[in-house]
Amino acid sequence: MMLTRPEIKAYLRRIGIGEIQPPSLEFLAELHRAHVSAVSWQTVDIVAGRPVPIDLDASVRLMLENRSGYCFHLNGAFSVLLRSLGFRVYRHRAGVQPAGQEPRLSGFHLGLTVGLTDPSGQEQRYIVDVGLGDMPFEPIPLQDGTYEQGPLRYQVERSVVAEGGWRLVHDPLASFVGVDFAPEELEDIEEFKPRHEFYSRSPESPWHQLFLVRNRHAEGSNELRGCIWSRRDANGIEKIEIRSKSQWLEVLGDVFREHLTAYSRLERDELWHRVWKRHEEWKKEKMQQSNP
Repeated sequence: MMLTRPEIKAYLRRIGIGEIQPPSLEFLAELHRAHVSAVSWQTVDIVAGRPVPIDLDASVRLMLENRSGYCFHLNGAFSVLLRSLGFRVYRHRAGVQPAGQEPRLSGFHLGLTVGLTDPSGQEQRYIVDVGLGDMPFEPIPLQDGTYEQGPLRYQVERSVVAEGGWRLVHDPLASFVGVDFAPEELEDIEEFKPRHEFYSRSPESPWHQLFLVRNRHAEGSNELRGCIWSRRDANGIEKIEIRSKSQWLEVLGDVFREHLTAYSRLERDELWHRVWKRHEEWKKEKMQQSNP
């Protein structure tokens, strides 16, 4: 799939970029920074029972309609934009390692790399990922090493679960441990559709009842987990409890640029009540655990 020139311009406007430039590392970094700043990672539609398909055209429409999604939508749409701009983009099967679990290559994440030709004529690969919420702010060279971006620190190393693959280790204070990538290129995203079906519809999905929105910016990251807003910067992590619908909607709009435009006022009210109810249940569970 390739975008038309008007679609490219509309997508670039969505993320705050005015001009089309030839492919380069500088333009790639600008695109990456703009995308993760303007488009948050979210489970809103899944929690609301309105999951969006991950076909590339559906994912691009989300971006053009000022909406967002999770990894399959975000990296899928971004890969189309980059290819339409003339970049060499490679899609990869990947797996996120949650805290307390072993590394895995589950296909529950769509990874991207971009190849750029250096002055010697050799291709240099870069990890490009706008679909992990609080991970890279800009491209990371596909080379072993430690990379600091603002207050967050990432590490690239060889994967122990994907032969010939690589691993992107998350910051030590982050919500998950890292991501493993297979080296093989995938031309389409058909392989990910069963995973999306599980993630978006199964009661056993980790996102089925978890309202979660994340984004990254130059000074750190933000996460809204239910009614808990976590702000990460050079001074650490500050957690703020959101106690009203108006404040919740304000944080969603001002911090995450998630205005719930696809939802009516009644639907936004219902979503808030569901999230607040689950938050109250979570607080009771925490209290019972601390007072057995």
